[in-house]
Amino acid sequence: MTSVRRDDPVRPTKQDEVAAAGSELIGGPIGRHALLGMHWLTPVRIIALVAIGMFALGMVQKLPCYNGGWFFGATSQYTHACYSDIPHLYAGRGFADGLIPYFDRLPGDMEYLEYPVLTGVFMEVASWMTPHGGGIQHREQIYWLVNAGMLMICAAVVAVCVARTHRRRPWDGLLVALAPAAALTATINWDLLAIALTAAGMLMWSRSRPLAAGILIGLATAAKLYPVLLLGPLLALCWRAGAWRAFRKALAGAVASWLVVNLPVMITHDAGGFHIREGWAKFYTFSQERPIDFGSIWLLISQRTGNPLENANTYATLLMIVGCAAIGLLALYAPRRPRFAQLAFLVVALFILTNKVYSPQYVLWLTPLAALARPRWRDFLIWQACEVMYFIGIWTYLAYTGSGDKHQGLPTEGYQLAIALHLLSTLYLCALVVRDILMPERDVVRRDGDDDPSGGVLDRSPDVFVLGRAYHPPRHAVQFQATPQVRWGVVRD
Repeated sequence: MTSVRRDDPVRPTKQDEVAAAGSELIGGPIGRHALLGMHWLTPVRIIALVAIGMFALGMVQKLPCYNGGWFFGATSQYTHACYSDIPHLYAGRGFADGLIPYFDRLPGDMEYLEYPVLTGVFMEVASWMTPHGGGIQHREQIYWLVNAGMLMICAAVVAVCVARTHRRRPWDGLLVALAPAAALTATINWDLLAIALTAAGMLMWSRSRPLAAGILIGLATAAKLYPVLLLGPLLALCWRAGAWRAFRKALAGAVASWLVVNLPVMITHDAGGFHIREGWAKFYTFSQERPIDFGSIWLLISQRTGNPLENANTYATLLMIVGCAAIGLLALYAPRRPRFAQLAFLVVALFILTNKVYSPQYVLWLTPLAALARPRWRDFLIWQACEVMYFIGIWTYLAYTGSGDKHQGLPTEGYQLAIALHLLSTLYLCALVVRDILMPERDVVRRDGDDDPSGGVLDRSPDVFVLGRAYHPPRHAVQFQATPQVRWGVVRD
């Protein structure tokens, strides 16, 4: 049997039937004598260019709104599926008037900006780059363009970081670069900033730089709340491997960078002493007080039963706690220590599934994690197809509810089906990842001869604390006999 060197790049067109079929569009699978890395157009550069190209196509899809849908007609931006928060919040959150986020009170019901501080800084920088002359419509168009340019850089960073996280699997970054749902949702909101920081943090962790990883995760949490969840999987994995020093560095870096960003905005001082600034706290109070909303399982249950679910906060919190405990036990009981990307995907997917709202752009959170946790084109595209259907479903549903007696769009029952597709497809990916954890011989990353290429200090390290059995070769795995055997760590005495 031909041995596989650990530094040989993995060629998905040789292992993935969908990737092989798709490669026929550009000349077919890579040949055995191809000189990889000998040309300036390396895999990482190709992936970056593809990501920028797909992002540009997503911008083109927003043209009907750019040319009028955001400004004229009650449902035009929904019927064309090109809605974006960015132009609406330029005036709605005081940027057009030069108001300072978190410090200046806004007119209307939303008294302060309801976004985390680093996202607010991103929005403010974009407003500085937007000319203040001309009509408000023109300024909103320019503001969206400026934000789109900045978010395009973030999208390229995400794709490059995914391509470089698994050293031998750079082409997995194409999953992110070509994701259709990601292209459609990239400029709805500012989520790509936090996603880029999170992807960079995971890259630093894979390079055994836990302090840098923690700093980037802390910055990502200062832009969006969900990245803090990655510290949970790191805790469980470092506990199992006994890598407490690395975890402490990551935790310290995350806390320090989050405080550096937030403290100047969070604390105010007056004659009565130090206080938490009301504008800073708006994001957290808004998240707590927000009722059940679009895309969530709670909205589906509420619409089907007629129950308003006033205690949805409690239900969501309890499910999240129970789910995190189950993921922690999975990490400690699994026959082999799970890969970092696998647990990161599961915990963020759990948050999405239990949350009170599922905005269409939340698919961006999971896209890079799915590419690292389960790099199989068939499964990834099934999930993406369902997310595209949800993307179409929510806008046509809003067109239906906003068109009065005309009812032009998707009725409630159709939207409920779109929610169910989103939930089931996400659960489908979760089930596959859990199966790979419980049966590591089926994990496509480990079948290539790797252990945890995103694990950094955890990669190929021995276990020191395991609740389940240590890994043993599967008895019935004839289909895997031709794959390289990986010598993984064992429990220390």
